[in-house]
Amino acid sequence: MRRVTVELAGHPYDIHIGAGLLDRLGEFVRPLRPSRLLIATDTRVGPLYAARARAALEGLAPVAVFELAGGETGKDLHAAEAVLEALFALNADRKSVLVALGGGVVGDVAGFAAAIFMRGIRFVQVPTTLLAQVDSSVGGKTGVNHPRGKNLIGAFHQPQAVVADTDTLRTLPARELSAGLAEVLKHGLLADAAYFEQTVRDLPRLRACDEQALTAAIARSCEIKAAIVARDERESGERALLNLGHTFGHAIEALTGFDRWLHGEAVGCGLCLAADLSRRLGLLEAAAVARIEAAVAAAGLPNRIEGLSRAAAVESMRGDKKAEAGEIRFIVLERIGRAIQRTVPSDALQATLAAGGYR
Repeated sequence: MRRVTVELAGHPYDIHIGAGLLDRLGEFVRPLRPSRLLIATDTRVGPLYAARARAALEGLAPVAVFELAGGETGKDLHAAEAVLEALFALNADRKSVLVALGGGVVGDVAGFAAAIFMRGIRFVQVPTTLLAQVDSSVGGKTGVNHPRGKNLIGAFHQPQAVVADTDTLRTLPARELSAGLAEVLKHGLLADAAYFEQTVRDLPRLRACDEQALTAAIARSCEIKAAIVARDERESGERALLNLGHTFGHAIEALTGFDRWLHGEAVGCGLCLAADLSRRLGLLEAAAVARIEAAVAAAGLPNRIEGLSRAAAVESMRGDKKAEAGEIRFIVLERIGRAIQRTVPSDALQATLAAGGYR
C-alpha cells in the first residue's frame, strides 16, 4: 500500500492506494468513531462493491446504502437532495460519516451533501474510477452541475480519508479508464515533465491495468495535487493550475448536454486545445504541441471536437468559475511541466477553436 498525505493546516488527511483496500475499509473509518454510516454509491458501482464495503464497516455503527442514478446528467441539486433524504432516513447526526463509493460524480454529490447536512459532517472518499482516484477524490472540491455550467453549485469540504483500491479499476470499461488518463497526463503537463514522459511510456501498461504502473501513477498524481492543495486549499491562486484543459473541457461538456463525452474525454481534448493556444501565445514549441496531441491520442482520448459553435463555446467559458468580470482566464503551458494562468487575446482563442474543429 502507498500513502500520500494532504498536509492541510489543521486538517491533514491520508490517501491510501493499493489493491484489496475495500475489504479493509473499516480500518480507515474506525478512528472516526461514527454514530451512523451511510454509503452513497450509484446503480453501476453499488451492485459490484456496496456489499463488500458494507461488510467491512459492519460493527462500527448502523450502516445503510443509498444508490444514486449516477452519470453527469444526474449530477444536480436533486441528486444532492436525495442523499440528504437518505441521511435523514438513517437518523444521521453530526457525528455520522458519509462514505462516497464510486466515481467522480458520486464523490462530488455525496461530498456536497456532507458539506451542507447539519452544516457539515465528515465523509470518506472511496473512489472506484481512475479519474476519481487520481483527481476528483482529492482536495475537497464538491458540487453539482447547473444548466449554465459544470460544478457551479458546490462547497469546499475536505474528506477525512481517501481509500483508493486499485482492484476496482479492473471492472472499468476501457473508455472510462482512458478518461482517467487525461487527468494523469494533466498532472505531468502542469508540474512534472519527467512524470509526463513516464506516463507516455507506460500508457500501454496503464490501459492494460498493470498493477505496478497504476499504483505508481495514482501515487504521483496524488502527490502533485496534494502539494498544490496544501499551498492553496481554496483556489485563490496556484490551485487554479489544476484546471489545465478544464476551461475548454467544461464548455464541451455543457454544450453537449453532459451526455456525449465523459469528463476525462472532454479534458483530453481540452489539453490539446490548451497546448495549441499556448503555441499561439508564443509559449510552447510546435513539437511540444504535437507531443501532447500524440499522448492524448495514445491514451485513447479525442483531441478534436467537430461542429460546436465558437460563439457558444466562448459564452460558456465566460461563465466558468475562473472567469473574472466576464474575462476568461486560461491555464496555458510555458513548457511541458510548467503551467501558468493568463487571459488571452480573442483572435488567438478564436484561431485555437477553429483549429480544434469548432465552427
